[in-house]
Amino acid sequence: MSYLSSTSKIVGGIIWLAGLISPAAAHNVKIDANVGATFHIEPSHNPRAGEPARAWFALTRTGGKVIPLEQCNCQLAVYQQPSAPGDSPLLQPPLKMISAEEYQGIPGADLVFPQAGAYELELSGTPKSGANFQPFQLKYTVNVSAGKTSPTASPSSKNSEVEAQPNQETASFDDTAPSPQSSAVPWLIPVMFLGVIIGIGGFWFAGVKTNSKNKP
Repeated sequence: MSYLSSTSKIVGGIIWLAGLISPAAAHNVKIDANVGATFHIEPSHNPRAGEPARAWFALTRTGGKVIPLEQCNCQLAVYQQPSAPGDSPLLQPPLKMISAEEYQGIPGADLVFPQAGAYELELSGTPKSGANFQPFQLKYTVNVSAGKTSPTASPSSKNSEVEAQPNQETASFDDTAPSPQSSAVPWLIPVMFLGVIIGIGGFWFAGVKTNSKNKP
């Protein structure tokens, strides 16, 4: 009888693990005590820095029964890697009940990673009154890629641009301002023209006067 009991436990464990892995082969599966969790983060296990992402955990206990969030005192902590024991979490997003794939009411969280790099998500939980599973702690590693951010000018470059503006305006003003020579040209031309006319008139008057004297 003990042999059959051990065999049935092994078969039951195999069926439980198959139930965890087969519905979402691309997801991460971890087990602690008698609780297993299928972890997934959207979009497509490829979160980007500065962009919204959603993480969810399909909790099941031995035998394959789903553990909804309403039965679990669950907490999620996010640590930036590398981290040391005793470090404070970078993020502690609140968990909420969500539905994902074939799972209903499982714990999930919306979060935004501040920058690209490696992070560790730590999900821990204890059973609420009436629930039947052992306390657990599960850790998952997430690699975050760079987000789509536009380059911004540094403060020093902005200050240099601001300081350069007055000099640019002065330079443009000096380039367009007329020089003393160019401003005198419009006045010089009519004066010279008037002088030529007066000179011609003087010669003509002198010639007329001379001719009048020479006449008998």
